[in-house]
Amino acid sequence: MHDRKLLIEAARAAGEVARGFVGRDLDVTHKPGDAGPVTDADHAVNDTLKRVLRQARPDYGWLSEESEDTGDRMGRKHVFIVDPIDGTRSFIDGSNAWAHALAVVEDGQTVAAAVYLPMKDKLYSAARGHGAFLNGKRIRATGRRDLTGASVVAAKPNFDPMNWRGPVPQMQRTFRPSLAYRLALVAEGRFDAMLTLRPSWEWDIAAGALILDEAGARVTDRMGQDLRFNNAHPQVNGVVAAGPDLHRQLQDRLARFPG
Repeated sequence: MHDRKLLIEAARAAGEVARGFVGRDLDVTHKPGDAGPVTDADHAVNDTLKRVLRQARPDYGWLSEESEDTGDRMGRKHVFIVDPIDGTRSFIDGSNAWAHALAVVEDGQTVAAAVYLPMKDKLYSAARGHGAFLNGKRIRATGRRDLTGASVVAAKPNFDPMNWRGPVPQMQRTFRPSLAYRLALVAEGRFDAMLTLRPSWEWDIAAGALILDEAGARVTDRMGQDLRFNNAHPQVNGVVAAGPDLHRQLQDRLARFPG
């Protein structure tokens, strides 16, 4: 529980920094390999998170989208995994649906998490074995059992027929730019499920995965395997999240591709 409190404090500090860049001209550059944009706000938030978290837990490893990965984290029992601004394009466009995603991983499993949307004042958090919360109130994923008509938050390419066995299920589809926010919305019960079927960076999903799990959802990779974090190459093979019954139906309908 102490790490959850620390992540909440750090997330709020990150929000203060990020809000200071809202409405200003941003210094935007593009990462190599078409890996997306990064701004001076991303770097400032990253610096704040690293300072707050590493000063509090100097023995923890560090993995961030905006820091060079030295590999030192592989020898640490505990690792911070953070995305300073998840949804940078949304941030640049002036939307309010971007988030800070913070997690503590122990021996491959997330044990504490926070996802914070400063412009919406929505702070999701969880500690393993202690439940999931939104602004301090406990949240639960839906118990929907019928895939037909289920509400799913996912990007359009996930519904390409090649990803499915037989016809694509008739689901209500919606989208949010931040992957961490998509996960949290399912944990909150706003939507029944979420999908991302391409390889996913750990910093996008490590926090949301625990919040989902503590909210009673089942969250796996696209092949139905449990998620493990702090991998040498920090990606997992997609994410499928929903209540247990709906998750089973999604897995039954998804095409099987090698990871």
